[in-house]
Amino acid sequence: MEEEEVKTGEAAVKRGRKKEFVGQVKSDKMNKTIVVAVETLTLHPLYKKYVKRIKKLKAHDETNDAKIGDRVRVIECRPISREKCWKLVEIVERAR
Repeated sequence: MEEEEVKTGEAAVKRGRKKEFVGQVKSDKMNKTIVVAVETLTLHPLYKKYVKRIKKLKAHDETNDAKIGDRVRVIECRPISREKCWKLVEIVERAR
């Protein structure tokens, strides 16, 4: 992981990289907002089996370019609204 150093007053604050996920667009009905479903595999602590977890994220899409079914890359950003703190970086694959 790459860290960047930010000078604030006398102390230097170290910040890590922003989180980045690839997921599928589930909804594009809101203006400049998309809902992205991100799948992750996590190991169950007791049964040692991988479990699929799906998390829905609201992401900012400035140009309203992404459509339902597209695979997109989103990155963490400052809060834009109450639930929206992700930004659309790129559309990886268009839906057919």
